[in-house]
Amino acid sequence: MDHKIAIVGATGNVGREMLNILHDKKFKSKNIFPVASSRSAGSKVDFGDEELVVEDIENFDISKVNIALFSAGSSTSEKWAPEFAKKNCIVIDNSSHFRMDDDIPLIVPEVNPEDLKNFKTRNIIANPNCSTIQLVVALKPLHELSKIKSVIVSTYQSVSGAGKAAMDELFDQTKNMFSDEIKDNVNFTKPIAFNVIPHIDKFGDDGYTKEETKMRKETNKILDKDIKFSATCVRVPVFIGHSEAVNIEFENKVSVEEARQAIKNANGCTLLDERDDGGYVTPRESAGNDDTYVSRIREDSAIKNGLSIWVVSDNLRKGAALNTIQIAEMLIESYL
Repeated sequence: MDHKIAIVGATGNVGREMLNILHDKKFKSKNIFPVASSRSAGSKVDFGDEELVVEDIENFDISKVNIALFSAGSSTSEKWAPEFAKKNCIVIDNSSHFRMDDDIPLIVPEVNPEDLKNFKTRNIIANPNCSTIQLVVALKPLHELSKIKSVIVSTYQSVSGAGKAAMDELFDQTKNMFSDEIKDNVNFTKPIAFNVIPHIDKFGDDGYTKEETKMRKETNKILDKDIKFSATCVRVPVFIGHSEAVNIEFENKVSVEEARQAIKNANGCTLLDERDDGGYVTPRESAGNDDTYVSRIREDSAIKNGLSIWVVSDNLRKGAALNTIQIAEMLIESYL
C-alpha cells in the first residue's frame, strides 16, 4: 500500500526538513501533501527537483491521507490533530501539546519502540522535544549497562530550534555587530550574536524554564520514571545542532570502556571519543546528519559511579523531522 502523508507546517524549518527526508527515502511526490495556514496556502515547497503546492489546512480533505506529520506549533496541533485523528488518519505530532498525556505514546524509536502499540487509543503519537531525543538516544545503551539514578544536563541549543525568524535574527545581529545598525532583540530576551542566553521558554515558579521541565518529564516518561533529573537549557549563537554536557550517576560502576562499547553498538549513535585535539564532535559536523554523536566519555570525579559525556545532534533532523519519519516508518512496518 502506498501510504499518503500530509505535512502540516510544511513551510517551516522542520516541515521542509521532513520533505527533504521523505524525498531521500524515496517516497513518491504524488503521496505527499504539504499543508499550512491560509497565509502560506498556494505557495510552493521543494520536494527534490519538484515543487509541491501548499494546501490550506482549513480546506484540506483529510480523507486523502492516512498519516499526518504535524510541525506547526501547539495551537495548531490542539485544534487540528484530533480532527485528523477522528477521520482515521494517524497523527505524529512534533509539538509539546500531547507529550505528557498518559494515553498518547511519546516515542523515540531507538529507545521505547514497544510503547507505539498504544497509538490506537487516540490515533495520535507524540514526538519528544529535540533536546530530549538526542539525550535519551545516548542514555539508553548506558541505562542497559546499569540503572541510571540521576542525570544533570546543560544544553547548548542552536537558534534553529526557535524557528527561521530566530535564525535570521542571529544572522542580522552578527552581520551588524561591526556597523552602527544594531538590530533589536525580537526572538530572544538579550542579543544572541556573540552571546549565550540561559533561558529557553517561560519560567516556572520553581525557577526552571518550561524547556528544562519538558526534558525532565519526557526523559522520565520515555526512559525511566525513577531517574532524578535537572537541566539548564542555554541558547547559543549556532544555526543548527544542539549540544549537551551530561553528568550521569549509575547504581553500579560503569567503566569508560564499557560505555564506549555500548554507545558504539547502539542504534542511532556514533562514537567519536579521542583524547586528542579535535577528537570530539561539534554541532557544525552534526548538521545534515542523522545520528546522535557521543564524545568526551570520562569518569565523573564528583560522584560515585558517575560518567560525564558530550552529546551532539542535528536538532532539525533527529531532533524533529527524522524522528517523526522514523516513527511513521515503524508504524507502517509493524501496524499498518
